[in-house]
Amino acid sequence: MSFKTYFQAFSYATIAVATLALMLAGGLSATLALVFLLFMVAAWMSEGTKWQLSERAGLVVVLLSIPLFFLDWHYQKTIGEPVGRVGVNALAHLILFLAAVKLLQVKKDRDWVFLYLISFFEVLLAAGLSFSPVFLGSLTLYLLCGLSTIIAFEIQKAKRTIAVSETHLLVPPDSRIFRNARRRVKGNAEAHRLPLVAFLLLALIIVLAVPLFLVAPRSGAASLIRGGGALTNIIGFSESVTLGEIGTLKGDNAVVMNVRIDNQQPGRDLRWRGVALDEFTGLGWNKSPEARHTTPRTADRGFFQIGTTESLNRLTRQTVFMEPIESSVLFAASRPVAIQGDFSFVRVDEEGSVQTRRRESERVLYKAFSDMTEPGAAALRTDVAPDPPGFKRYEQLPRNLDPRIEARANAIVVNAHARNRYDEAKAIESQLQQDYGYSLQMKARGPDPLADFLFNVKTGHCEYFSTAMAVMLRTRKIPARVVNGFLPGEYNDAADAYTVRQSDAHSWVEVYFPESRSWVTFDPTPMAGRMEPVRTGIVAQVGKYAAALELMWFQYVVGYDKQEQRSLATSLQNRLFDYRRVLALVTSEIRKTLSSNTRVIALAGVGLAAAFLFVVVARRVRRFGWRRGLSIRPGEIDAPSSTVLFYERLTDLLARRGMERDSHLTPLEFAGSVDFRPALAITRAYNRVRFGGQPLSAAELREIDQTLKQLEEENKI
Repeated sequence: MSFKTYFQAFSYATIAVATLALMLAGGLSATLALVFLLFMVAAWMSEGTKWQLSERAGLVVVLLSIPLFFLDWHYQKTIGEPVGRVGVNALAHLILFLAAVKLLQVKKDRDWVFLYLISFFEVLLAAGLSFSPVFLGSLTLYLLCGLSTIIAFEIQKAKRTIAVSETHLLVPPDSRIFRNARRRVKGNAEAHRLPLVAFLLLALIIVLAVPLFLVAPRSGAASLIRGGGALTNIIGFSESVTLGEIGTLKGDNAVVMNVRIDNQQPGRDLRWRGVALDEFTGLGWNKSPEARHTTPRTADRGFFQIGTTESLNRLTRQTVFMEPIESSVLFAASRPVAIQGDFSFVRVDEEGSVQTRRRESERVLYKAFSDMTEPGAAALRTDVAPDPPGFKRYEQLPRNLDPRIEARANAIVVNAHARNRYDEAKAIESQLQQDYGYSLQMKARGPDPLADFLFNVKTGHCEYFSTAMAVMLRTRKIPARVVNGFLPGEYNDAADAYTVRQSDAHSWVEVYFPESRSWVTFDPTPMAGRMEPVRTGIVAQVGKYAAALELMWFQYVVGYDKQEQRSLATSLQNRLFDYRRVLALVTSEIRKTLSSNTRVIALAGVGLAAAFLFVVVARRVRRFGWRRGLSIRPGEIDAPSSTVLFYERLTDLLARRGMERDSHLTPLEFAGSVDFRPALAITRAYNRVRFGGQPLSAAELREIDQTLKQLEEENKI
C-alpha cells in the first residue's frame, strides 16, 4: 500500500466510523447511513479522476444546500417527531450532506480538515444522544482512526517541503544506508508503522485518562437521559389497580431493571416490592385515604433512612439499575430500611411503599438496604395478640361480596384443622396452589371476577390468586393486603445480577402478625407462575455478557459518583493490605529457607555467577574473535573503531602530504577532490558511521586500521 492510499483510506475510515457512531446512537437511520456509505464508495472510486467535483462546484452545492436545513427542519415537525428530536435529526442530515459533497470534490488540505471537523461534530452529536458501551466502542475506534489520520496528514504535508535529493549532502548515493533508505521509501514502511504508533498513542491517552477519571470529582448524578423514552405500559403500581392489569405486563419481555445483591441472606425468598394496596372494590384494589398519607424522609448525603433494624448484619444491600419507567415507585426487597441515591426527595406511604419523582426519560442507579428477616413459624403460631387500632381497614370487604367466598375460606380452615392465623394463612395458600391452574389469559369476567375465578374458570394469573387469598383471610378477620412488584428475575452469572423484565411482574399477599408487629409474605400463586424461563443458546450467552458490560458501564462510568469513589478507594485499600500481608508471609518464609540452606544457596550463587561469566565471554569471543574476545585490555585493540579517531588519522595523513580540506567542502566532496584512492573508501565508511548510524564490522575496522598503518609507515619513509 502506498502512503497516499494509506492516508486516504484512514481519512475515509475516520469519517465512516463517526457516521457509524451517530447511527448507533440513534441520530441516523440505517437507510440514510447506507446511502452515505454508497456516496463514500463513489467518492473513493472517483479520486484522481475527471469525475470529481471542482472546488468551485463543491462550494456552490454547499451554499445551495443551506436552505435544505430549514426545509428538513419543518418536515421533521410535520411527520410528528418529538420536539427535542427535530433539531437533532435536521442537524445530522445537514452534516451528512456537507460531508458527502466534500468527499465528492477535489480535496486540498483545508478540505480534509473540514471533513475531519465534520466527523468530530458527528461524534459529539452521538455523545449527546447516547453514552453507552456501544458508543464507547465506536469512540475508541474513532480515536484510533483519527490519530492515524492526523499523523499521516502531517507527514504528507512535511513530505511536500523536503526534497529527497537533499539527503545526498549527508550520505553518498551508492552507500548501503542510502540504498536502504530508498528501499524503505519505496516500500512505504511508514504506512505499516503508523497504525501501531496510533494504537500506542491511544493506549497512552487511556492510561493517562483513567486515573484522572477515577479521582475527578463528581456531581453525584447517577442518571442518564435516554432517547428511547420510558416504558409506558408499566401499570399496576399506582394508587388504583384493576384486577388483571398486572397480567398484561407479563406478556412483555422488556427489561425494567437489573439488581445486584452484595450480601444476600441465605434462605430468603427474593421479591422486589413495589406498592401495597389495602382497599378491595370487588373489581380491583385501591389505596385507602389512610394508606395514601406519605411521610417525607430527610437525606444525609443522598442517604434516606426509612426504617430501623435490630442488627446491621440482617441487612441485604441491593444495587438497582432502573430503566426509565412511568412510575414514581422505587423497588427493593421486602422491608426496605434505607435508600441511597441521587434523589431530590423520597417519600414513604403508610404501606411501606417508597416513592420519588417520576423518571420518564432517565435511567437511575440507587442502593437499597432491606431487612428481609421474618419471625419463624413457631413464633407466628403462638401470636394471639389483638390487632392494633386502625387496622380494621385491612379487614375491609365490599358489600356485594359473594357469600360463597367466606364459606370456602371457612371450609379450608376447618379441613386443615388450623387453630391460629398462621396456619389459616398457610392452609388457604396451599389450597389455592393445589386446586387452581395458572394462566395468563384473563378468563374470569362478569361483575364479580373473583367469584368467577374461584368457582367457575379456576385458572388465572397471580393477581387472582393473591386477591383470593387476601379476601378469604379478611373474611376470617385476619388483616391482609395485596402487594404488587416483581419476581427476582433471571440471574446473570456474568454480571452477578438479576435481570428483571416486565414478564416478571407479580402479585402476592402480606399478612399482619401483631405480637411481632410484622407483615409476613405469602404467595398463593402455583409454582408454574413463579418459574423463570431458562434462556439457552449462543444468543442468550452473548446477551448475558452484553448485559454485564452494560451494568459495569452504568455503575462505574455513568453512575460513578462520590460514593462509588469512596467504595473503590476502600476496596483498593483492602486489597493493598491483603497483598502486603501475603508479601510479608512470603518474605518470612524466604528468610527461614535462606537461614536453613545457606551452603546450598552459596553454591547455587557461585554456579549462577560462573554461568553468567561464561555467557559474557562466549558473546565477546563470538563478536570479536578469540584474540580480542579474551583480551584483558580490549580498548587498545578497539581504538580504531572510533569514528573520530580513524578519520582524524586520515586527515592528519593527508595534511602531511599537503592536502587540507577547505571549510566549504563536505568530507565526501573533499575525498573525491584529492588524488588519493584510500581516502574515498575511508571517508565513505566514516559517513556511514557518523551520519548513517551504522556500526562497522570487525573485518572493516581491521582493514581500515591496517590501511592507515601502512600509509603512516610509507609517510615516515
